[in-house]
Amino acid sequence: MIKIKKFKKGFTLLEILIYISVLAIVFVAVSSFLTWSTKLSAKATAIREATDNTRRAMEIMTYEIRGAKSVYTPTASPSQMSLVTVRYLPAGEISTFIDFYLCGTAICLKKESQDPVAITSDSVEVDNLVFTQISTTTPSIQIQLSVGYKTSSAKLEYQASVDATSTASLRNY
Repeated sequence: MIKIKKFKKGFTLLEILIYISVLAIVFVAVSSFLTWSTKLSAKATAIREATDNTRRAMEIMTYEIRGAKSVYTPTASPSQMSLVTVRYLPAGEISTFIDFYLCGTAICLKKESQDPVAITSDSVEVDNLVFTQISTTTPSIQIQLSVGYKTSSAKLEYQASVDATSTASLRNY
């Protein structure tokens, strides 16, 4: 008589354990990658926001300095600068004033007879703003600026700070 062995269908305990182990390793690798990419994206956003605001504020301030007729930086407040600009009208030329200063944690631009306008966004805070007159023969102004990304988190991936220095000379002098 011939005996026929019947094979049981299914998985052994060892095969199930190996499957679960491989699945767990793949899951940990994928979740680690997703966590890393989320942190990297948050850091890139913080750096981009701080950099863009710093660049924009510097461009606005240097543009206005270059077009000014004269400049006044009060010695009592190095974080404020006043510019005298000239507008030409058919009746003649009119002098107007432009001020840059810190208003809270933003840089404000105030043109004569207008309300102040923040030139930095609410997502950043200006840590330092210093105007220094570095030349009196041809007035030149050095601007030192520190802008940080505003976050309530203490985690490093949500923090970014940009320090910038620029110099602009009056062209209409």
